[in-house]
Amino acid sequence: MNAGNPFSLLVLPMKKKTVEFSSHTGNLALMRCCVRDFLNGYPFSEKERLLMVLGVDEACTNIIRYAYRLREDQPIALSMEGLRKCVRMRLRDYGPHEMKGRAHDIIKPGGLGLYLIRRAFDDVDYLHKRRGTELVLTKNLDGVTS
Repeated sequence: MNAGNPFSLLVLPMKKKTVEFSSHTGNLALMRCCVRDFLNGYPFSEKERLLMVLGVDEACTNIIRYAYRLREDQPIALSMEGLRKCVRMRLRDYGPHEMKGRAHDIIKPGGLGLYLIRRAFDDVDYLHKRRGTELVLTKNLDGVTS
């Protein structure tokens, strides 16, 4: 037993869940509930959980707004996976994708979503596919040893 590491003996749930939904904004509340439920049992603070839920919500909103140009009938897949040292979420869309951020200290509407996503997750990767994009969001489980 390692007294300096409270997570050394913690058995974390190795979970995997996939949710598929259409690009209608009315589906975002249910998606947020799914993400919140998935994160139960992981040693994240309430603030970290909230930021992760908001980050995934913002990413879905970006897909709806930019990749699908507000079309409500397009597919979005969210895959959530609990690994030994991290939680990983993958968002898949099939539309043309152009993500533009801006500096977070410029005061004007829009463009802060990518900043929020990057604050919520340790790694943010965009994988451009032949059709669409897969966004991979990874949050490390601090203090977890293998």
